[in-house]
Amino acid sequence: MPKRVAKQIFQAIQAAEKILLVSHKNPDGDTLGSLAAMMQYLRHIDKPHVAFCATDMSPNLSFLPHIDYVSQDQKLWDDTEVDLVISFDCSSPDYAGIEHVLPILKERGVKVANIDHHKTNPDYGDLNLVIPSASSTTEILYDFFVYNNMDIPGDTATCLLTGIVTDTGNFSNAATTKQTMCIASKLIAKGGNLAMIQGWVLKDKTVSGLKLWGTVLSRMTHHEPLDIVYTYVTKDDVKTHGVSEYEVEGIANFMNHIKDGRAGMILKEKEDGTIKGSFRTTHDHVDVSAFAKIFGGGGHKKASGFSVEGPLEHAIEHIFEKIHLFERGELALAEV
Repeated sequence: MPKRVAKQIFQAIQAAEKILLVSHKNPDGDTLGSLAAMMQYLRHIDKPHVAFCATDMSPNLSFLPHIDYVSQDQKLWDDTEVDLVISFDCSSPDYAGIEHVLPILKERGVKVANIDHHKTNPDYGDLNLVIPSASSTTEILYDFFVYNNMDIPGDTATCLLTGIVTDTGNFSNAATTKQTMCIASKLIAKGGNLAMIQGWVLKDKTVSGLKLWGTVLSRMTHHEPLDIVYTYVTKDDVKTHGVSEYEVEGIANFMNHIKDGRAGMILKEKEDGTIKGSFRTTHDHVDVSAFAKIFGGGGHKKASGFSVEGPLEHAIEHIFEKIHLFERGELALAEV
Protein backbone atom coordinates (compact mmCIF):
# COMPACT_ATOMS: atom_id res chain seq x y z
CA MET A 1 0.00 0.00 0.00
CA PRO A 2 1.25 3.52 -0.80
CA LYS A 3 1.32 4.44 2.87
CA ARG A 4 1.95 8.15 2.36
CA VAL A 5 -1.29 8.57 0.39
CA ALA A 6 -3.19 6.36 2.85
CA LYS A 7 -2.05 8.58 5.70
CA GLN A 8 -2.95 11.75 3.77
CA ILE A 9 -6.48 10.49 3.12
CA PHE A 10 -6.86 9.51 6.78
CA GLN A 11 -5.71 12.97 7.87
CA ALA A 12 -8.11 14.58 5.39
CA ILE A 13 -10.96 12.55 6.92
CA GLN A 14 -10.08 13.70 10.42
CA ALA A 15 -9.80 17.35 9.33
CA ALA A 16 -12.97 17.46 7.19
CA GLU A 17 -16.07 19.34 8.28
CA LYS A 18 -18.38 17.16 6.17
CA ILE A 19 -17.65 14.27 3.80
CA LEU A 20 -19.46 13.15 0.64
CA LEU A 21 -18.99 9.45 -0.20
CA VAL A 22 -19.51 8.32 -3.80
CA SER A 23 -20.13 4.94 -5.43
CA HIS A 24 -20.14 4.23 -9.15
CA LYS A 25 -23.28 3.88 -11.27
CA ASN A 26 -25.18 0.59 -11.16
CA PRO A 27 -23.27 -0.24 -8.00
CA ASP A 28 -21.89 -3.67 -7.24
CA GLY A 29 -20.77 -5.24 -3.96
CA ASP A 30 -17.30 -3.70 -4.12
CA THR A 31 -18.27 -0.05 -4.45
CA LEU A 32 -21.16 -0.30 -1.97
CA GLY A 33 -19.21 -2.52 0.42
CA SER A 34 -16.45 0.10 0.48
CA LEU A 35 -18.88 2.96 0.92
CA ALA A 36 -20.82 1.18 3.68
CA ALA A 37 -17.60 0.34 5.54
CA MET A 38 -16.53 3.98 5.49
CA MET A 39 -20.02 5.12 6.55
CA GLN A 40 -19.74 2.76 9.51
CA TYR A 41 -16.43 4.31 10.52
CA LEU A 42 -17.63 7.91 10.07
CA ARG A 43 -20.65 7.19 12.24
CA HIS A 44 -18.34 5.75 14.88
CA ILE A 45 -16.31 8.97 15.05
CA ASP A 46 -19.39 11.23 14.68
CA LYS A 47 -18.13 12.78 11.46
CA PRO A 48 -20.88 14.46 9.40
CA HIS A 49 -21.28 12.76 6.02
CA VAL A 50 -23.64 12.02 3.16
CA ALA A 51 -23.47 9.42 0.36
CA PHE A 52 -24.27 9.61 -3.35
CA CYS A 53 -24.96 7.14 -6.15
CA ALA A 54 -26.15 8.33 -9.57
CA THR A 55 -28.40 5.29 -10.15
CA ASP A 56 -30.62 2.83 -8.31
CA MET A 57 -29.04 0.07 -6.25
CA SER A 58 -29.62 -3.66 -6.44
CA PRO A 59 -31.92 -5.05 -3.73
CA ASN A 60 -29.44 -7.92 -3.40
CA LEU A 61 -27.11 -5.53 -1.58
CA SER A 62 -29.69 -4.12 0.81
CA PHE A 63 -28.21 -6.14 3.68
CA LEU A 64 -25.25 -3.72 3.85
CA PRO A 65 -25.56 -1.33 6.82
CA HIS A 66 -26.69 2.28 6.27
CA ILE A 67 -27.23 1.70 2.55
CA ASP A 68 -30.70 3.29 2.81
CA TYR A 69 -28.97 6.63 3.33
CA VAL A 70 -27.28 6.60 -0.09
CA SER A 71 -29.02 9.25 -2.19
CA GLN A 72 -29.43 10.05 -5.89
CA ASP A 73 -30.15 13.69 -5.06
CA GLN A 74 -27.90 15.93 -7.17
CA LYS A 75 -28.42 18.72 -4.62
CA LEU A 76 -25.84 16.98 -2.43
CA TRP A 77 -23.20 18.56 -4.67
CA ASP A 78 -24.45 22.04 -3.76
CA ASP A 79 -23.78 21.51 -0.06
CA THR A 80 -21.12 24.10 0.78
CA GLU A 81 -20.35 22.35 4.07
CA VAL A 82 -18.80 19.42 2.18
CA ASP A 83 -15.04 19.86 2.00
CA LEU A 84 -13.97 16.27 1.21
CA VAL A 85 -15.29 13.84 -1.41
CA ILE A 86 -14.23 10.18 -1.38
CA SER A 87 -15.01 7.97 -4.38
CA PHE A 88 -14.83 4.18 -4.15
CA ASP A 89 -14.19 1.79 -7.02
CA CYS A 90 -14.85 4.52 -9.62
CA SER A 91 -12.47 3.93 -12.53
CA SER A 92 -13.29 7.36 -13.97
CA PRO A 93 -15.38 10.40 -13.02
CA ASP A 94 -18.05 9.59 -15.63
CA TYR A 95 -18.32 6.02 -14.27
CA ALA A 96 -19.39 7.64 -11.02
CA GLY A 97 -21.55 10.24 -12.76
CA ILE A 98 -19.55 13.11 -11.27
CA GLU A 99 -17.54 14.36 -14.24
CA HIS A 100 -19.64 17.54 -14.42
CA VAL A 101 -19.02 18.50 -10.77
CA LEU A 102 -15.25 17.95 -10.53
CA PRO A 103 -14.35 21.39 -11.96
CA ILE A 104 -16.84 23.00 -9.56
CA LEU A 105 -15.35 21.13 -6.60
CA LYS A 106 -11.88 22.29 -7.59
CA GLU A 107 -13.05 25.92 -7.73
CA ARG A 108 -14.56 25.58 -4.25
CA GLY A 109 -11.37 24.02 -2.87
CA VAL A 110 -13.07 20.69 -2.07
CA LYS A 111 -10.53 17.88 -1.85
CA VAL A 112 -11.23 14.65 -3.76
CA ALA A 113 -9.87 11.28 -2.60
CA ASN A 114 -9.98 8.49 -5.19
CA ILE A 115 -9.76 4.91 -3.82
CA ASP A 116 -9.83 2.27 -6.53
CA HIS A 117 -8.23 -0.81 -8.07
CA HIS A 118 -8.90 -0.31 -11.79
CA LYS A 119 -5.83 -0.33 -14.02
CA THR A 120 -7.38 2.32 -16.26
CA ASN A 121 -8.03 4.83 -13.47
CA PRO A 122 -6.61 8.23 -14.59
CA ASP A 123 -5.87 9.42 -11.02
CA TYR A 124 -8.54 12.12 -11.16
CA GLY A 125 -8.43 12.88 -7.43
CA ASP A 126 -6.27 15.20 -5.37
CA LEU A 127 -5.35 12.08 -3.41
CA ASN A 128 -5.23 8.82 -5.38
CA LEU A 129 -5.02 5.48 -3.62
CA VAL A 130 -5.20 3.30 -6.75
CA ILE A 131 -3.73 -0.22 -6.56
CA PRO A 132 -4.45 -2.30 -9.71
CA SER A 133 -2.95 -5.45 -8.20
CA ALA A 134 -5.68 -5.59 -5.55
CA SER A 135 -8.63 -7.91 -6.13
CA SER A 136 -11.10 -5.22 -5.10
CA THR A 137 -11.39 -1.77 -3.63
CA THR A 138 -12.46 -3.31 -0.32
CA GLU A 139 -9.15 -5.18 -0.21
CA ILE A 140 -7.39 -1.82 -0.45
CA LEU A 141 -9.72 -0.36 2.16
CA TYR A 142 -8.95 -3.21 4.56
CA ASP A 143 -5.24 -2.34 4.40
CA PHE A 144 -6.18 1.34 4.74
CA PHE A 145 -8.10 0.60 7.94
CA VAL A 146 -5.29 -1.52 9.37
CA TYR A 147 -2.55 0.94 8.49
CA ASN A 148 -4.42 3.82 10.13
CA ASN A 149 -5.39 1.78 13.22
CA MET A 150 -9.10 2.09 12.41
CA ASP A 151 -11.43 -0.35 14.14
CA ILE A 152 -12.98 -3.16 12.05
CA PRO A 153 -16.02 -4.50 13.95
CA GLY A 154 -18.13 -7.35 12.60
CA ASP A 155 -20.48 -5.23 10.46
CA THR A 156 -17.54 -3.41 8.86
CA ALA A 157 -15.82 -6.74 8.21
CA THR A 158 -18.96 -7.94 6.41
CA CYS A 159 -18.94 -4.80 4.24
CA LEU A 160 -15.32 -5.30 3.26
CA LEU A 161 -15.76 -9.02 2.70
CA THR A 162 -18.72 -8.32 0.40
CA GLY A 163 -16.51 -6.46 -2.05
CA ILE A 164 -13.94 -9.24 -2.10
CA VAL A 165 -16.55 -11.97 -2.62
CA THR A 166 -18.32 -10.14 -5.45
CA ASP A 167 -15.23 -8.91 -7.32
CA THR A 168 -13.53 -12.32 -7.18
CA GLY A 169 -16.67 -14.20 -8.23
CA ASN A 170 -16.75 -15.95 -4.84
CA PHE A 171 -12.97 -16.52 -4.95
CA SER A 172 -13.16 -18.15 -8.39
CA ASN A 173 -11.63 -15.68 -10.86
CA ALA A 174 -8.08 -14.60 -11.62
CA ALA A 175 -8.28 -11.59 -9.29
CA THR A 176 -8.08 -13.98 -6.32
CA THR A 177 -4.57 -13.99 -4.83
CA LYS A 178 -2.88 -15.31 -1.71
CA GLN A 179 -3.21 -11.81 -0.24
CA THR A 180 -6.93 -11.78 -1.06
CA MET A 181 -7.52 -15.08 0.72
CA CYS A 182 -5.45 -13.94 3.69
CA ILE A 183 -7.48 -10.73 4.07
CA ALA A 184 -10.77 -12.59 3.62
CA SER A 185 -9.75 -14.99 6.38
CA LYS A 186 -8.92 -12.11 8.71
CA LEU A 187 -12.26 -10.45 7.96
CA ILE A 188 -14.14 -13.65 8.75
CA ALA A 189 -12.19 -13.88 12.01
CA LYS A 190 -13.34 -10.33 12.82
CA GLY A 191 -16.98 -11.31 12.32
CA GLY A 192 -17.46 -10.96 8.56
CA ASN A 193 -20.55 -13.05 7.72
CA LEU A 194 -19.56 -15.02 4.61
CA ALA A 195 -22.66 -17.22 4.61
CA MET A 196 -24.97 -14.20 4.67
CA ILE A 197 -23.07 -12.49 1.85
CA GLN A 198 -23.22 -15.60 -0.32
CA GLY A 199 -26.91 -16.01 0.41
CA TRP A 200 -27.72 -12.46 -0.69
CA VAL A 201 -25.42 -12.00 -3.68
CA LEU A 202 -25.03 -15.51 -5.11
CA LYS A 203 -28.46 -17.07 -4.56
CA ASP A 204 -30.19 -14.28 -6.43
CA LYS A 205 -31.85 -15.99 -9.41
CA THR A 206 -35.61 -16.04 -9.99
CA VAL A 207 -37.48 -18.36 -12.35
CA SER A 208 -38.12 -15.42 -14.70
CA GLY A 209 -34.48 -14.43 -14.48
CA LEU A 210 -33.30 -17.91 -15.39
CA LYS A 211 -35.66 -17.97 -18.36
CA LEU A 212 -34.06 -14.74 -19.52
CA TRP A 213 -30.65 -16.35 -19.11
CA GLY A 214 -31.86 -19.20 -21.29
CA THR A 215 -32.82 -16.77 -24.04
CA VAL A 216 -29.52 -14.90 -23.84
CA LEU A 217 -27.37 -18.02 -23.65
CA SER A 218 -29.16 -19.52 -26.67
CA ARG A 219 -27.73 -16.65 -28.73
CA MET A 220 -24.16 -17.30 -27.67
CA THR A 221 -21.81 -17.23 -30.65
CA HIS A 222 -18.11 -17.84 -31.11
CA HIS A 223 -16.47 -15.16 -33.25
CA GLU A 224 -13.66 -17.39 -34.45
CA PRO A 225 -11.43 -14.81 -36.20
CA LEU A 226 -10.99 -12.95 -32.88
CA ASP A 227 -11.66 -16.00 -30.66
CA ILE A 228 -14.28 -14.12 -28.63
CA VAL A 229 -17.53 -15.68 -27.40
CA TYR A 230 -20.40 -13.20 -27.26
CA THR A 231 -24.11 -12.76 -26.73
CA TYR A 232 -26.55 -9.93 -26.14
CA VAL A 233 -29.63 -8.80 -24.22
CA THR A 234 -32.31 -6.62 -25.81
CA LYS A 235 -34.76 -4.21 -24.20
CA ASP A 236 -37.56 -6.52 -25.28
CA ASP A 237 -35.90 -9.48 -23.51
CA VAL A 238 -36.04 -7.67 -20.18
CA LYS A 239 -39.67 -6.59 -20.73
CA THR A 240 -40.83 -10.00 -21.98
CA HIS A 241 -39.49 -11.83 -18.93
CA GLY A 242 -40.42 -9.09 -16.49
CA VAL A 243 -37.08 -9.04 -14.70
CA SER A 244 -35.07 -6.27 -13.10
CA GLU A 245 -31.91 -4.84 -14.60
CA TYR A 246 -29.90 -6.54 -11.87
CA GLU A 247 -30.87 -10.06 -12.89
CA VAL A 248 -28.96 -9.57 -16.13
CA GLU A 249 -25.69 -8.54 -14.48
CA GLY A 250 -24.53 -12.03 -13.54
CA ILE A 251 -24.39 -13.23 -17.14
CA ALA A 252 -21.16 -11.32 -17.74
CA ASN A 253 -19.37 -13.19 -14.96
CA PHE A 254 -20.85 -16.46 -16.20
CA MET A 255 -18.80 -15.95 -19.37
CA ASN A 256 -15.73 -16.86 -17.30
CA HIS A 257 -16.99 -20.45 -17.09
CA ILE A 258 -17.00 -20.99 -20.86
CA LYS A 259 -14.18 -23.13 -22.17
CA ASP A 260 -14.21 -21.78 -25.72
CA GLY A 261 -12.73 -18.42 -26.64
CA ARG A 262 -9.96 -16.31 -25.15
CA ALA A 263 -12.54 -13.79 -23.90
CA GLY A 264 -16.28 -13.39 -23.43
CA MET A 265 -18.43 -10.38 -24.27
CA ILE A 266 -22.03 -9.54 -23.48
CA LEU A 267 -23.90 -6.56 -24.89
CA LYS A 268 -27.00 -5.06 -23.29
CA GLU A 269 -29.36 -2.72 -25.07
CA LYS A 270 -30.32 0.22 -22.84
CA GLU A 271 -33.61 2.12 -22.89
CA ASP A 272 -31.99 5.10 -24.64
CA GLY A 273 -30.69 2.88 -27.44
CA THR A 274 -27.06 2.83 -26.36
CA ILE A 275 -25.30 -0.49 -25.90
CA LYS A 276 -23.51 -1.36 -22.68
CA GLY A 277 -20.76 -3.93 -23.13
CA SER A 278 -18.79 -6.12 -20.73
CA PHE A 279 -15.67 -8.19 -21.41
CA ARG A 280 -14.45 -11.09 -19.27
CA THR A 281 -11.48 -13.43 -19.51
CA THR A 282 -9.59 -15.93 -17.39
CA HIS A 283 -6.54 -16.08 -19.67
CA ASP A 284 -3.35 -14.50 -18.34
CA HIS A 285 -2.20 -13.38 -21.80
CA VAL A 286 -5.42 -11.45 -22.52
CA ASP A 287 -6.03 -7.89 -21.25
CA VAL A 288 -9.68 -7.03 -21.84
CA SER A 289 -9.24 -3.55 -20.37
CA ALA A 290 -7.38 -2.73 -23.60
CA PHE A 291 -10.44 -3.79 -25.59
CA ALA A 292 -12.70 -1.60 -23.46
CA LYS A 293 -10.41 1.41 -23.83
CA ILE A 294 -10.88 1.27 -27.61
CA PHE A 295 -14.45 2.40 -26.97
CA GLY A 296 -13.70 4.86 -24.17
CA GLY A 297 -14.31 2.36 -21.39
CA GLY A 298 -11.99 0.73 -18.89
CA GLY A 299 -11.64 -1.70 -16.05
CA HIS A 300 -9.34 -4.53 -15.09
CA LYS A 301 -7.18 -6.86 -17.11
CA LYS A 302 -9.74 -9.65 -16.56
CA ALA A 303 -12.99 -7.64 -16.48
CA SER A 304 -13.91 -4.40 -18.19
CA GLY A 305 -16.85 -2.38 -19.48
CA PHE A 306 -17.70 0.15 -22.16
CA SER A 307 -20.58 1.75 -24.08
CA VAL A 308 -21.21 2.23 -27.80
CA GLU A 309 -24.03 3.56 -29.92
CA GLY A 310 -26.76 1.22 -31.16
CA PRO A 311 -28.44 -0.50 -32.84
CA LEU A 312 -27.19 -3.90 -31.73
CA GLU A 313 -26.38 -5.25 -35.18
CA HIS A 314 -24.26 -2.21 -35.97
CA ALA A 315 -22.62 -2.29 -32.53
CA ILE A 316 -21.50 -5.91 -32.87
CA GLU A 317 -19.99 -5.27 -36.29
CA HIS A 318 -18.34 -2.05 -35.10
CA ILE A 319 -16.82 -3.64 -31.99
CA PHE A 320 -15.23 -6.55 -33.79
CA GLU A 321 -13.95 -4.33 -36.60
CA LYS A 322 -12.23 -1.98 -34.13
CA ILE A 323 -10.69 -4.82 -32.11
CA HIS A 324 -9.41 -6.38 -35.34
CA LEU A 325 -7.77 -3.10 -36.40
CA PHE A 326 -6.36 -2.54 -32.91
CA GLU A 327 -4.73 -5.95 -32.76
CA ARG A 328 -3.23 -5.48 -36.20
CA GLY A 329 -1.65 -2.25 -35.00
CA GLU A 330 -3.76 -0.18 -37.38
CA LEU A 331 -5.66 1.64 -34.64
CA ALA A 332 -4.13 3.47 -31.70
CA LEU A 333 -6.25 4.16 -28.62
CA ALA A 334 -5.61 7.87 -29.02
CA GLU A 335 -7.28 7.78 -32.44
CA VAL A 336 -10.60 6.47 -31.19
